[in-house]
Amino acid sequence: MSDLAIIAFTLRMAAMASVLSLPFGLALAWVLARPGWPGKSVVETLVTLPLVLPPVATGMILLKLAGRRGFGGKLFRRLFGEDIVFTWRAVVLAMIVMSLPFLVRQARVAFEEVNPRLEQAARSLGAGELRVFFTITLPLAVRGVVGGIILAFARAIGEFGATILVAGNIPGRTTTVSLAIYSNIQLGRDDAAARLVGIAALIAFVAVWIGESFLSRRRRRT
Repeated sequence: MSDLAIIAFTLRMAAMASVLSLPFGLALAWVLARPGWPGKSVVETLVTLPLVLPPVATGMILLKLAGRRGFGGKLFRRLFGEDIVFTWRAVVLAMIVMSLPFLVRQARVAFEEVNPRLEQAARSLGAGELRVFFTITLPLAVRGVVGGIILAFARAIGEFGATILVAGNIPGRTTTVSLAIYSNIQLGRDDAAARLVGIAALIAFVAVWIGESFLSRRRRRT
């Protein structure tokens, strides 16, 4: 598998993970930004766990849940007739789990900074919660949300520990940039590994730069 194919595959999987995690991540961030409610601390802890657990531990949990004998794996196979583990789906799953906390944390802070009086004013004019969210809350918090998406995308590109357990390192099927770097180092191909490290660093730099440029334009407009 060529470096170009590995990079394209990684970017495609990271983009898919970012898109799929966005609705769930925004919903979680919005709920956590609300004032205290029963069980909030438990949800906060669960969202933060992937940041503090060893990635291989997270991968083991995913392997148990999404494997053929796991609840998620059995359900997915019953619905779609396909497996999750050791396929590209497992790569996306690992990326979502490991990058979601970055999106949630950034978006939550942005939602908390929205003036609640503006939301209450919209509700007093008859707007429902969905309309308030999409017309008031989200537009005012968009900078933080974009920042969270960028961080989640960059984190997904660099994911390694959980991916290697739940997806394996199958050439042409589940090999991402991080896994390819690991394989090249193991095989003594230091030049190939260094080349992929440089490309991964460049991709991360470009992603963050694009996000910062977008945010700077919005600041000038406001």
